[in-house]
Amino acid sequence: MALSAALRVPLPRLILLGPSASILGAASCRRAAAVPAAALRFLSASSPRSASFSSRSARPLRSRRRDRDNDGRAAAAVGAGGGGGGEGDGGGLVVKERIVPVELHKEATEAYMAYAMSVLLGRALPDVRDGLKPVHRRILYAMHEMGLASRRPFRKCARVVGEVLGKFHPHGDTAVYDSLVRMAQDFSMRYPLVQGHGNFGSIDADPPAAMRYTECRLDSLAEAVFLNDLELNTVDFVPNFDNSQKEPSLLPARVPSLLLNGSSGIAVGMATNIPPHNLGELVDALSVIIQNPEATLQELLECMPGPDFPTGGTILGNQGILEAYKSGRGRIVVRGKTDIETIDLKSKREAIIIKEIPYQANKATLVEKIAELVEEKVLEGISDIRDESDRTGMRVVIELKRSADPAIVLNNLYRHTALQSSFSCNMVAILDGQPKLMGLKEILQAFLDFRCSVIERRARFKLSQALERKHIVEGIVVGLDNLDAVIKIIRETSNHAAATEALVKEFDLSEKQAEALLDITLRKLTSLERKKFVDEANTLSEEISKLNELLSSKKLIFELIQREAADLKNKFSTPRRSLIDDSVNCEVDDIDIIPNEEMLLILSEKGYVKRMNPNTFNLQNRGTIGKSVGKMRMNDSTSDFIVCQTHDHVLYFSDKGIVYSARAYKTPECTRTATGTPLIQLLSLSDGERITSIIPVSEFGEDQYLVMLTVNGYIKKVPLNAFSSIRSSGIISIQLVPGDELKWVRRCGNDDLVALASQKGKVIVNSCDKIRPLGRNTRGAGAMKLKDGDKMAAMDIIPATVHKMPGRYSSRIRDLSPPWLLFIAENGLGKRVPLNAFRQSKFNLVGLVGYKLPADCRLAAVFVAGLSLGDDGESDEQVVLVSQSGTVNRIKVKDISIQSRHARGVILMRLEHAGKIQSASLISAAAAEVAED
Repeated sequence: MALSAALRVPLPRLILLGPSASILGAASCRRAAAVPAAALRFLSASSPRSASFSSRSARPLRSRRRDRDNDGRAAAAVGAGGGGGGEGDGGGLVVKERIVPVELHKEATEAYMAYAMSVLLGRALPDVRDGLKPVHRRILYAMHEMGLASRRPFRKCARVVGEVLGKFHPHGDTAVYDSLVRMAQDFSMRYPLVQGHGNFGSIDADPPAAMRYTECRLDSLAEAVFLNDLELNTVDFVPNFDNSQKEPSLLPARVPSLLLNGSSGIAVGMATNIPPHNLGELVDALSVIIQNPEATLQELLECMPGPDFPTGGTILGNQGILEAYKSGRGRIVVRGKTDIETIDLKSKREAIIIKEIPYQANKATLVEKIAELVEEKVLEGISDIRDESDRTGMRVVIELKRSADPAIVLNNLYRHTALQSSFSCNMVAILDGQPKLMGLKEILQAFLDFRCSVIERRARFKLSQALERKHIVEGIVVGLDNLDAVIKIIRETSNHAAATEALVKEFDLSEKQAEALLDITLRKLTSLERKKFVDEANTLSEEISKLNELLSSKKLIFELIQREAADLKNKFSTPRRSLIDDSVNCEVDDIDIIPNEEMLLILSEKGYVKRMNPNTFNLQNRGTIGKSVGKMRMNDSTSDFIVCQTHDHVLYFSDKGIVYSARAYKTPECTRTATGTPLIQLLSLSDGERITSIIPVSEFGEDQYLVMLTVNGYIKKVPLNAFSSIRSSGIISIQLVPGDELKWVRRCGNDDLVALASQKGKVIVNSCDKIRPLGRNTRGAGAMKLKDGDKMAAMDIIPATVHKMPGRYSSRIRDLSPPWLLFIAENGLGKRVPLNAFRQSKFNLVGLVGYKLPADCRLAAVFVAGLSLGDDGESDEQVVLVSQSGTVNRIKVKDISIQSRHARGVILMRLEHAGKIQSASLISAAAAEVAED
C-alpha cells in the first residue's frame, strides 16, 4: 500500500458566526489568532484511522470560561452547533486546515539531509580556509570583542562562555567551555590559542575546574594568525542567530591552521581527524606551493616530513603519512619515547622510563593498564611501576626484574598497551560549502586561494581609506594655501551650511573636503602643520601606488603571503617534538617480543622437532649412560641436534634436495619428556620427504656459502644469499640423481677447509675455494671415490682462522695442538686426531685413513674440535651423543684422548641397551654454560 504524508498547515481565520459570536471577547479572539502553526504530522491518506483522527483534530476552538453560567452557555452553543466544524457552524472560532500530500520517503530524506548539513556546517567540521569550527571561531571573536588580548589581564572563563552563548553560539555552555579548555591545553593543541590561568585539566584526563574558577585570555599566536586584519573588511560578516548583531563567517588566517593544530569531529554520516603540524615546516611547505604550484608531494615532504604531535612521540615509518597526504586517509603509527636506565649497579637491575606518550593517550589509563597486564601475567619481567611525573615533564618508571630483557618488555608494552597507538587520518573539511576529503596539496591550495582573497580585500579596503584620506588632505592643503580667503568666507557666512556651500563654490571642493576644512583647529594653521599635511599627502600617494600595484600583480600578492607567513615562523616557530623513524617496523611482530636466547633444536628420524632450553641437560662424565632426550615415538630416533638463537632463520634441507625456511621461535618449546611437533605442521613437506640437515642463519652474508654433500658423494657450493627468500612451499637446493639423498649441509667461506669422511673411515681435507660456486638447480661434482658398500658419513668445516695445515705433509712432525678431528663410531668409541696428521688432497679421490674400524662398525660423525679453548689451552667444548633409543650423553671434548689415525679410540658412551650412536652434536663454550640440577 502506497504511503503518503499530509502536511497540515492550519490557517487561523476569525469567523464570527451568528449569535454565538458575542460569546467570544476581544481577548479570546486575540488568543485564537495567535495560535502557532501546527507541527508536521505524517498521516496515511488511505487509512480510516487517519481520517477519523483528522476529523477529530479539526473541531472548532472555543474560548473557555471559569464561570459556571458561561460554561453552560458555551455548552449550549456547542450543542446548537451540532458539533460541526464547517464555516456555517455557529460554534464560534474555526481554524481552516490545508492538506498538502507529500511522499513520506522524500520528506524524510529532505528533512534528514537538512539536519545533516546543519550539523556538518554549523558544528562538527572545520572550514578549510581558516581551519576552525564555528564554536572555536566564535570563542576567538568574542574574546577579541571583549578586549582579552594577550597583554591584558585574565578574565573569568564564565564571562567568555556567557558572551559566546548570548551573542553567537546558542548551544549548551558545557560544549563552549570544553572547546575553550581544549584551546588552552598544550597537550591537546600543538599551538594553544588561549592562555589559561587555573586548572585546565591534565594529560591524565583530569577534568578542568568549573568555569567560574578559571581565567583566560587570547594567546599572542591567535592574535597574529587569526585576528590581525579582522577590521579591514577581509572577511564577510553575517547576522548572528537572533539577527541582533554581526559575526564573522571566517577569520583571516595567515597560515593553514587546519594543518597547524589539526581537528577532529564526528558529524552525521562522516567524521574528520586531522593531525597537527609544526609551524615552521608548514610555512616552508606553503612557500614551496607558492613558488611552484605544480610541486610534487615528495617536494612538499622534504619541507614537512610529517605531523608534529604536541605530546611528542616517535612516528614509525612514512607510508601512512604518504597515504594521508596523497588521498586524505592514512594510518600513522606513533610510539612513546622511552629510555633504559640502570637503577642498581650491584644487581644490574634496569628500568624503562617513559618520557612521552602518543597523542591523545591517557597517561593514568596507560599506567593502570600496565599494572593490570602485569597482574594477569600478560606482561612478564616487571617488578614495579610508578608515575614520577611533575611540572618538569613526564616520567613513568617501570622497574624490571633481574632476568628481564628491557627490549623484550618494551616490545610487549608496544604490543599490548597504548604506548604504541595509531592515528587514523581522515582529512575532511568544508570546501565551498560542502564537506570534502582532501590531500595535503589540495588543502594548501584551498588556503592559498582564500588568503589571496583576504589580501585583495584588505588592499582594496586600505586603498579606499587612503583615497578618501588623500581627498580630505588635498582639500585641507588647498584651504591652508588660501587661509585668508577661507577665514573671510567663514566670517561672512551666517551658519555652518552656508560656510560649507561657500567653500565648495569658491575653491571647487567637495562637501567632505569643506567639512574637514571647517573642522580644523586653529593650532593646525601654522606652517609646520601645513607641511605635515603635504607630507601626508605624498605618503598617501605612495601607499595608493603600492596598493594599486599589489592589486594588479598576483606575484606580489603571493610574495606578501609568503613574507607574512615567514614573519610568523620567525616569531612563533618551535622545534619539532615528534621524531620520524623510517628504520623501525610499524607492527610489533612476534620476533620483537621473544628474547633472542640460545636454544636447542632436536630433530627425530620420523620428522618430529622440538625446541628446548640448553640447561635441560647437565654436564656428565665420559663413559656414563647419559640422560634421555625425552620420550620418542615407537621406532623413532634422534636425527639432528643443533644449537641456535631463537631469532635465527632455520633452513631445513630435505633428502629430496628441497630447502624450507622458518624462524627458530616458530618451533614450539617443550619439555624434555615431550615428543615434539611434527614438521609437517611447520613446513609444507611432501609425502615421504624427510629433513636431513638444519642450518641456523642469523644474517645472509654475501661472502658466505653453503656446502652440500649427498650420501653417494656429490658435493656442491651455493652462495648463502641464494636462500634469503624462500617461499612456504620450499625451493630446490640441489639436483639429485635417482637413488641419492642430500644428507649434509654446512656453512663455509672460501678460505675455510672442508673435511669429508666416509662410513669406512676414509677422510679428505681440502679448501672450500677448490669447489666452484654453482646455482641452486645443479647437481655438483664428485667429492670422494667410494668403494663398494661405502657411503659418506660426515662433513664438517674448518675455519681459516684456526687451521695451520702445511703445504706439504711430513710424517716425522708430531703436532698435537688444536684443532683436531673428533671421530665418533657407531659402537660408542671415539678419539681426537690432530688436523696436522692429514694433508690437503684433491676431491674425488679415495682419501686417507682417518679411523680404522672393525668390519661390522661404521663411522657415525666427524667434527672439528678445538675451535674454542679454555685457559689451560684445552678445548672447553662439549659433545652431545644421542643413541638410537633416544638416550643422550653430554661429555667434555678434552676428556677424549688424542690418538693417531689408525688408533681404536676410547669409550665415549656405553651402548649395552641403547643400540648404536644415531647422531652427535658439538656444543661451543658459550652453549656449554648450564646449571646443575
